[in-house]
Amino acid sequence: MQKKISMLLLAPIFLTSGCEWLGIRDRSNDYLLEEETALITVPDGLKYDLTEDIFIIPGDDQNKLIPFDYEVPRPNPASVNTFEQVVKIQSFEDRRWILVNLPPSEIWPRVRGLLSRNRIPSYRVDAAKGMIDTAWINLKSDEERLHRFRIFVVPGIGVNSSEVSTLHDQGEFGADSSSPWPLASDSDDRGKEFLELVANDLAAASDFSQVSLLAQNIGGEPKVNQVFVDVDQPYIEIMLSYERSWASVNYSLSRGGFSVLDKNRSEGFFLVDFKTENLVNDSFLSRWLNFNSNDSKPRISYKVTVKQLDNKVHVSITNLDGSYLDIPDTTRLLAILRSNLS
Repeated sequence: MQKKISMLLLAPIFLTSGCEWLGIRDRSNDYLLEEETALITVPDGLKYDLTEDIFIIPGDDQNKLIPFDYEVPRPNPASVNTFEQVVKIQSFEDRRWILVNLPPSEIWPRVRGLLSRNRIPSYRVDAAKGMIDTAWINLKSDEERLHRFRIFVVPGIGVNSSEVSTLHDQGEFGADSSSPWPLASDSDDRGKEFLELVANDLAAASDFSQVSLLAQNIGGEPKVNQVFVDVDQPYIEIMLSYERSWASVNYSLSRGGFSVLDKNRSEGFFLVDFKTENLVNDSFLSRWLNFNSNDSKPRISYKVTVKQLDNKVHVSITNLDGSYLDIPDTTRLLAILRSNLS
């Protein structure tokens, strides 16, 4: 009886199908049929520079020519972190920081607002370095000494993310605010307490709509770049230590469809499986009817290489024998790996 009801429910769907299955035509390649239009004729009295292209690709004269049969890869599914606010404290070796999945231009005004609300005066502010130095302040837990904090807001290793870290210094009453800062916190406990205070404030915020338009490059350049120009194969460039880069790549390869089969840190490579996804036909109906089971999707093995070059780390992906993949496949896999770096 249950099977009969299911078939009756599905019958109207199949009966309404037109010349193609379910009556839905695949329009994914329609753009290939579009014809190039003529340039806009600028009326007399107007200048041509008023009708410039809106989306200009920087450095277009240096890019490699794309082969005629190049296939534009489909966009990857958006990460879950894109749709939720994530604030968490991370640590690696002797360093501790707050990870927020928002760019520094949105975190910077929030941190400054936190200091203002708690009446903590700022002695020095350097947006280019993403650095705020507080003045000497009194703490209720320590009335014998003065304390100050240096706060860093810099781009994170994740996409559109930020890292917030703090440095603690203590001194005697009458200490000069211009005195040099220590290389490490005088008190790790007090530095941790202040970092937790900042993290709790960021986590409690419900609106990050405020953006620092005057300091879009807060904290310097991004720590991660995807390189496609003037190279035989695309790669990811990470401006961090080898140890931190290895840990981040290791974390990323445990997500997004990758499975680590083997790894060798001293030689700098991972052997991974990747479960292919049918992004075209994996519709709501096919998932509901279980036409495309996850178990039936094929797995393909790759080699991910992590290589130290001067003060940068390059991450590339190849076949197991070291041969190059097609550039669209490499680009798609590196984009997935890049989206989960943390």
